[in-house]
Amino acid sequence: MGFMGMRSLVLALLLVFAGGGVGTASAQAAGLKNGFYKKICPQAEDIAQKVVWGRVAGNRELAAKFLRMFFHDCFVRGCDASVLLDSSPGNTAEKDALPNLSLAGFDVIDEVKAALERACPGVVSCADIVALAARDSVSFQYKRNLWEVETGHRDGTVSSDQQALDNIPTPSSTFDILLSNFSSKGLGLQDLVVLSGGHTIGVGHCNLFSSRLFNFTGKNNPSDIDPALNPPYAKFLQGQCRRNLQDPNDNTTVVPMDPGSSLSFDNHYFVNLKAHQGMFTSDATLLTNGRAANIVDKLQDPGVFFDTFKNSIKRMGQIGVLTGANGQIRKKCNVIN
Repeated sequence: MGFMGMRSLVLALLLVFAGGGVGTASAQAAGLKNGFYKKICPQAEDIAQKVVWGRVAGNRELAAKFLRMFFHDCFVRGCDASVLLDSSPGNTAEKDALPNLSLAGFDVIDEVKAALERACPGVVSCADIVALAARDSVSFQYKRNLWEVETGHRDGTVSSDQQALDNIPTPSSTFDILLSNFSSKGLGLQDLVVLSGGHTIGVGHCNLFSSRLFNFTGKNNPSDIDPALNPPYAKFLQGQCRRNLQDPNDNTTVVPMDPGSSLSFDNHYFVNLKAHQGMFTSDATLLTNGRAANIVDKLQDPGVFFDTFKNSIKRMGQIGVLTGANGQIRKKCNVIN
């Protein structure tokens, strides 16, 4: 059997083995399609990509920010751009919830929206802009689209910090909690493992994982580390996060999630994970389940990772969508019409 045939077989086995998670999310996605704007604003995707690529060229860290923004948007009320709404008197919005305080790139989203409003007023939703910005920013290094974005999302009108706290997985989540969270969104085991690969880019804040590095068992031994961590990697993290030993609440110290490759979107996350170099508990816990660990093994093949990632992120973009007459097309992404 040739290489491509072997890859197809591996992918087929992965889908059968992991359950896929297609059902619920796909059922919600009626009204989405590739090229939704082809007739009503044919230059929409090109305009968005030009702005995003221009900004990412000057700040490669934006790719991780937009990928995370898309994830955090979709997991709260579906992919409806509710993460972009500002707080108002009497309501604290998602963007001001603790998990979202480190999001960035809102100004770039506004720049894309302004350019699209000039070209096609009232046509392109902010929810689609978030989805396109995630794809385009991650794809910049390859100068080609890594996945197709289904467009046709409309924008929500509700944003709640409490709903963000209730729905966004935490870095300390166990496997069962993560699987339950993803399942509630119509995503399966494979989607959980594959989308965790987004941690191949970006940085982690020390205060979100330093409990694994210092006094892990609570016996007042500062050098006591989580045994799930590779010891040399743990020592590296201790050196980077030393401030958190004195001040556990320090939220300014960050470490690349994929040292030496934190700006490159690739499958190296899974190589690190297999070597017990997953930064967060939510990373390391993927190795505690046999089926998930088997998928981690498969995803060390870059071809398998890229093929499965484009499918899983497509399913994520189908969560709880508003289409047709539901929702609205916001004139400005940070406020409802």
